[in-house]
Amino acid sequence: MLQSVCSAFVALSGVRLLIGIGAFAAATGALRIADRMHVPAIRVPMMFLALLGSVWNLAALWRVKTLRRRAASAWRRRPLTTQKRRSEFFQLAISVLTLLLLAVEVAAHYKLFHHF
Repeated sequence: MLQSVCSAFVALSGVRLLIGIGAFAAATGALRIADRMHVPAIRVPMMFLALLGSVWNLAALWRVKTLRRRAASAWRRRPLTTQKRRSEFFQLAISVLTLLLLAVEVAAHYKLFHHF
């Protein structure tokens, strides 16, 4: 299961493409459409999915670290490659950033509209 989760994270590395599409959409004025989609029926489930994905990713990273440190896996332990270390750090940073952005979104939405 852990390997399939890692494969999913590798497959989802197309985030750069989404950022590029978002920049293009902003340049073409497509944000007006996004403003109409900022309704609780869409916003709240998307925030919940972002929270679940971020927590799932952090749990997977924690589990990988604990499995690597086990005495039973000492015989097959190899140093992590730079690419693997960078990838895990990127996943950790994105997950923490997602949690921070979710907290800011909830706080800002509450302050502006006095409800979640």
